[in-house]
Amino acid sequence: MPKYFDPHIHMVSRTTDDYQNMAAAGITGVIEPAFWQGQARTSIGSFIDYFDTLLGWERFRASMFGIHHFCTIGLNPKEANDLSVANEVLEILPRYLVKDGVVAVGEIGYDDITPEEDRFLAAQLELARQFNLPVLVHTPHRDKIGGTKRTLAVIREVGINENLVIIDHLNELTLPLVLDSDCWRGHSIYPNTKMSEQRMVALLQQYGTDKMVVNSAADWGISDPLKVPKTGQAMLAAGFSEAQVEQVLFHNPVDFFAQSGQLDKTLISTPLPIDQRRQWQDNSALRGQEPVIK
Repeated sequence: MPKYFDPHIHMVSRTTDDYQNMAAAGITGVIEPAFWQGQARTSIGSFIDYFDTLLGWERFRASMFGIHHFCTIGLNPKEANDLSVANEVLEILPRYLVKDGVVAVGEIGYDDITPEEDRFLAAQLELARQFNLPVLVHTPHRDKIGGTKRTLAVIREVGINENLVIIDHLNELTLPLVLDSDCWRGHSIYPNTKMSEQRMVALLQQYGTDKMVVNSAADWGISDPLKVPKTGQAMLAAGFSEAQVEQVLFHNPVDFFAQSGQLDKTLISTPLPIDQRRQWQDNSALRGQEPVIK
């Protein structure tokens, strides 16, 4: 079975069943980008608690099922429009960008393509440049072509190394725009929207595997945390070799985020040892069940 790595999944909104099923499907590691939680946060303390959860409890919870967990930290584009908290979030980001397990600034980018989103995208790209970190960029759900073009323009205005940027949620219309840059190419595979496994396979057949990255972007909405291995199955069925599957669905994302200095490919090529007797701040996800040790 090929090795898989999901470089964009919001596990704080998923269940432990998902972790178990992902591990059984061959996923050895995940990256959880900071994002909008479905309801606006109204104070800086909400962001601090959320960032701390990504670095603490969620990383621990993943380890209980043998999965390596990393995260990206940033101010998401939707909440960049709320200046009552956005400026404060920007001020605290530097203290999080140096923490263990933080592999990029993100996810940042555009939602409604407002002047405020412009400003905070540029400011966070500059932070990434200062901290020599990769960047995960979210392209908008509306006016995706215009948002992708503006994203590329701001990246060039800031002057960050394009090889340190992955532009996510691409499709047949926006991928060609990114192919003209040195940025990496991210694709989110969803049950009904964004990309499907079959459409992703067609893009790989047309454009090749270089810098191509696939994720599930699974969150609190209708989504599927197994879309990465399901894309692997679709690639194999279409005639791709197992080595090509691993290149796209393991090596490419790991190689991109390893530029942070926080990922060791040899280490994350195998699942973490599991010892469910461990606890995080006197808490466990087992709820009294017999702990697994292996």
